[in-house]
Amino acid sequence: MTGFFNVYKEAGYTSHDVVAIVRKLTRGKVGHTGTLDPQAEGVLPICLGRATKLADILTGQEKSYAAEVVLGVVTDTGDMTGQVLSRPAVEFDEAAIVRVVAGFRGPQMQVPPMYSALKIGGKKLYELARSGQTVERKPRAVNIADINVTEFAPGRNRFSIDVTCSKGTYIRSLCVDIGAALGTGAAMGALVRTRSGAFCAGNAIRIAEIRKAAEDGRLHELMLPVEDVLAFPKAIVRLEGLSMARNGNKLPLGLVDLPAGFCGDKIWLHGLDGLIGLFAVDAAGEAPLLRLEVMM
Repeated sequence: MTGFFNVYKEAGYTSHDVVAIVRKLTRGKVGHTGTLDPQAEGVLPICLGRATKLADILTGQEKSYAAEVVLGVVTDTGDMTGQVLSRPAVEFDEAAIVRVVAGFRGPQMQVPPMYSALKIGGKKLYELARSGQTVERKPRAVNIADINVTEFAPGRNRFSIDVTCSKGTYIRSLCVDIGAALGTGAAMGALVRTRSGAFCAGNAIRIAEIRKAAEDGRLHELMLPVEDVLAFPKAIVRLEGLSMARNGNKLPLGLVDLPAGFCGDKIWLHGLDGLIGLFAVDAAGEAPLLRLEVMM
């Protein structure tokens, strides 16, 4: 099997748990495209077979989340699963919340949380944190493409936000930073990833559905083809360029039948007997060439 499952990870599973379950059911190579915390829910794209080669492309795509911000509490993890460090007083001001949240739109620097899977010195930060260590984390550039308050719960000192952001954005850190800007402190409550690139929660499948499909011998029905998920244009290599393409050599554009009006930077290249791989336009030389990115 080569393609993707759009999995809805439920709370209680780690991302590794989901990979292990799917690997056992499919008996093939499996990977995921972006860790979700065990208590978080939502979209977890799973790569199958040769599609694991495309994981880095998918990981780099924009993601969307629905999150709950809990005011008046600061924890060591940045969410409500951690140890409470302080409980600042809260004056719940809806207008101030909307104003402060809107100020987080756009490019910014963000410090990753200690309780994260990011590696420093070959060790995951959460492993260091659990052993009582705190290490310096350099701020990283992220982009909050959009962020909005969607619901207020003043009686519980909570409000909800929808966030669309770049790769590497930690929603826990965002919630903590919002609390700091409000002067009330904050931690993240519930978290749902609603979108990851082309994968959306509305048509995601749960582990129980994958298990049932495996029992019925219809796992292939759940699989999304690579060319549907990464909807780059398609082209066919001519016979005289076939061996060059299959060997991963650069191809002159004259050896490829490109779609009319093609002006992109990536393309799926097919031979007479099917998909060869994903190629990118290399315009650095005198004449543009196609350069192999991922052999399929």
